[in-house]
Amino acid sequence: MKQITTILLLLLFLSSCKNDKKQKTKNTKDIKQNEFAIIIHGGAGTILKKNMTPEKEKAYQQKLEEAIKAGYSILKKGGSSTKAVEASIHIMENSPLFNAGKGAVFTNAETNEMDASIMEGKTLNAGAVAGVKTVKNPISAAIQVMNNSNHVLLSGIGADNFAKEKGLDIMDPSYFYTEKRFKSLQRIKNKEKTQLDHDEKSAFYDTDIKDSKFGTVGCVALDKKGNITAGTSTGGMTNKRWNRIGDSPIIGAGTYANNATCGVSSTGWGEYFIRGVVAHDIAAQMEYKNVSLKEATNDVIQNKLTNLGGTGGIIALDKNGNMSFEFNTAGMYRASMNDKGELIVKIYKE
Repeated sequence: MKQITTILLLLLFLSSCKNDKKQKTKNTKDIKQNEFAIIIHGGAGTILKKNMTPEKEKAYQQKLEEAIKAGYSILKKGGSSTKAVEASIHIMENSPLFNAGKGAVFTNAETNEMDASIMEGKTLNAGAVAGVKTVKNPISAAIQVMNNSNHVLLSGIGADNFAKEKGLDIMDPSYFYTEKRFKSLQRIKNKEKTQLDHDEKSAFYDTDIKDSKFGTVGCVALDKKGNITAGTSTGGMTNKRWNRIGDSPIIGAGTYANNATCGVSSTGWGEYFIRGVVAHDIAAQMEYKNVSLKEATNDVIQNKLTNLGGTGGIIALDKNGNMSFEFNTAGMYRASMNDKGELIVKIYKE
């Protein structure tokens, strides 16, 4: 009898220790890390230091710093996360360094077709545009769709006309021309022609897609009121055909935000991010499995996306200001700032 009592007491003690450990883990996860915070990305892919000149590296670092500081300034003054996201993405859309806005890549038809999306975690309201050709800042068009229409996603000429009606900056298509992007298209076209001449097989629009740089830009911000906003903007894939649309304007794939969990912006091979509903999957794991942001992002990118055959990465920010930069490529242009003003800018995989 005495032995049974001893065993029961031991079991109760072990059970208590286990519960205490769980409680401590949960409490640690729920601690407020930052009152407000902001993170950005400028695309992921085969970004290697050996291929980067010091001048080019510095240019990217300076532009990432400029972009994140624009959004941070708004947050510090008590502004909304949506305004911060828009401001940061504007800087990157206006730079030819990134595949968004001014730096958008060319389609097979030698045009520029851009996509963007935005989502607010407080209301789950969202807006997106796809295939716009004249909007200087597609992220602003996405915000207009969210705030001033009954829709979530507009595309093509309709989206361009909507943006014009709302008074956004409309540019002649020639504004989006950059020599670097045009030459990239010509190299891929020449490669396709060579392949067709040799084996008469139909070439995919990017034969080196697994070794490509996905220059999509994105931002996630948490403001002082506890509201999370996520936004993404892109020019898509070089040499894309048939009005192809990737994950960037797809809510739940390229962009997702929910105050109860986190905000996510994606960059990579869009078809796989759509199939994996990557951005929403991260938030869903946090909600249903009660795991941390880091656990969710690691599982979705390093396990689920990788096993599908997809490449790319995400930036994510949870309701407590925890940050995650997860990618399965050689590098990702990225930066972060917390409520203490600490700035981190990185390019390569550590």
